[in-house]
Amino acid sequence: MDKLPNAQETPVIHAGMTIQSVLRTVKMMPLELRVLLEHTLGFTRVKLITHADHVLTETEAETLLDAVSRRLAGEPVAYIVGTREFYGLPFTVTPDVLIPRPETELLVELSLQCLPERGRLADMGTGSGAIAVSVAAMRPDAEVWASDVSEKALAVARKNAGANLPEGRSVRFLQGSWFDAFSRDDRFDVIVSNPPYIHARDDHLRQGDLRFEPPDALTDHADGLSALAILVRHAPAFLAKGGWLLMEHGYDQSVAVRDMLLSRGYVSVQSWKDLAGIERVSGGQYGI
Repeated sequence: MDKLPNAQETPVIHAGMTIQSVLRTVKMMPLELRVLLEHTLGFTRVKLITHADHVLTETEAETLLDAVSRRLAGEPVAYIVGTREFYGLPFTVTPDVLIPRPETELLVELSLQCLPERGRLADMGTGSGAIAVSVAAMRPDAEVWASDVSEKALAVARKNAGANLPEGRSVRFLQGSWFDAFSRDDRFDVIVSNPPYIHARDDHLRQGDLRFEPPDALTDHADGLSALAILVRHAPAFLAKGGWLLMEHGYDQSVAVRDMLLSRGYVSVQSWKDLAGIERVSGGQYGI
């Protein structure tokens, strides 16, 4: 990824500038600058191109300058504009939730494959609700539940469900830490999770976008495996016979996660690669 310019540089943006002159003079990644321009002006991508001679008003210039300055200081574009596309749907994102990432779409694909007709799915640690809402949108026959320990995250997830699901379609949201959110009688055909899996000492936590995202959603404040271990250990009590546990994990954790699954008695244990060729999701079935 290209490096951002020095955060101390003040971009030159003022009333009277055209879109074309902004794109030519502001030193930042062109794609990100276009996104900020679209957000500031309320333009579509096509309109931004066809109206390159649009002259910024004072209000537009001030708003764009603020957005560009925030990005140059390192704040993620998704938090500045308040949205991120995931699985073809627009999701509201705030600093209370992780920014949905393309590699997590693999979890949605696998969930859809493993979920039987009229099946039940639980998304644990739902955050923005990206996984649960995407599954619910694609599978109107399925019963989708989602949990998170953070009430602020659940508020974002509920908003995304309301915005992306048709009338009469819903996700059942619960607050609680992992399996504490559920009843002992609850059973699911698929339990899916993108838990905090970054090692507490990983330098990436202090770099780039991760500096602005909620730490508790990124790291277990330990070795990166403790949340995954909780899911592996307790999921069997909440899985229907032959149900699947599917978990996203770090680029170097697939062997450790498969070992945990096998030790707990899961079968059909395997890992799946994301578009970058990295083993990003591991899982297995229980009770066969």
